[in-house]
Amino acid sequence: MTDDAASLLDRLGLTEYESTALRELLTLGRTTAPNLAQATGIPKARIYGVLDSLSDRGFIKIIPGRPKEYQPKSPAEILDRAEENRRQEFEGFVQELDDVREEFLAEFRPRFERASEDITPTEELFHVVDVGEPSERETRQLYHQADEQVRIITKSFEYFDSVRPAFEEAIDRGIDVDAIFLHPDLLEAENRPIQADIVERIRTEYPAVDLRFSEEPLPWRGTVADPSMDYETGRAIILVEEKDVPLHMRQAALTDNGSFVAGLQRYFDLVWEHESQPPSALDE
Repeated sequence: MTDDAASLLDRLGLTEYESTALRELLTLGRTTAPNLAQATGIPKARIYGVLDSLSDRGFIKIIPGRPKEYQPKSPAEILDRAEENRRQEFEGFVQELDDVREEFLAEFRPRFERASEDITPTEELFHVVDVGEPSERETRQLYHQADEQVRIITKSFEYFDSVRPAFEEAIDRGIDVDAIFLHPDLLEAENRPIQADIVERIRTEYPAVDLRFSEEPLPWRGTVADPSMDYETGRAIILVEEKDVPLHMRQAALTDNGSFVAGLQRYFDLVWEHESQPPSALDE
């Protein structure tokens, strides 16, 4: 199996044997289990279980006979069924949570409140997560939970693809999204084409998103959601600039302190109004 094919099938949540069997079925068409085992190298003792699992997921059809034969669904049907399977799993998970919600809260809320009694407001200002998948997961959550607006400060938005579904969903819900990029002249050479590609995609595919480019270095970057000037609401994730620390060794700070989030928003507004250029300035 090519790396590209394996990567695509990995998205379906298959085991290695299931992925191999499905790929081969899509190549061979209708065949028997012994033939498939021989073509793929999957042990004969395992092949029937693998095929039963693919059938249970709705990815293949079992044709009765002596011997039975197995036929793949079309690629479009496989994707549709994978989406439906995941939706049903999610709905089942939500129902399980609803079933235990009252019991869970009754058991653990008092423990949490007792343990939190001695925590000062200063200690609650931040908590941190590793940069990478943990910080990207928290960023996606900011988009999902936003009620009115999201503000982004970034160098080149190189993590865009990892948060794009949440970014797009927020825009579809009418969330006001603005972004400040670091001016290309201030970027390292290898980051300029990355930024250019992402900026072009956003301008083309999400014209409702306003962009500007900072004319000065950015001391921090991150995402701010729903700030308020009464200091009551807002959440943010930020990463400070540390040039000598590799990205994988950094941590991002999360806060829902309304005062601090308002301060981040004020910084965003100042850069937006006084120290940045619109994309049209770069097009000239």
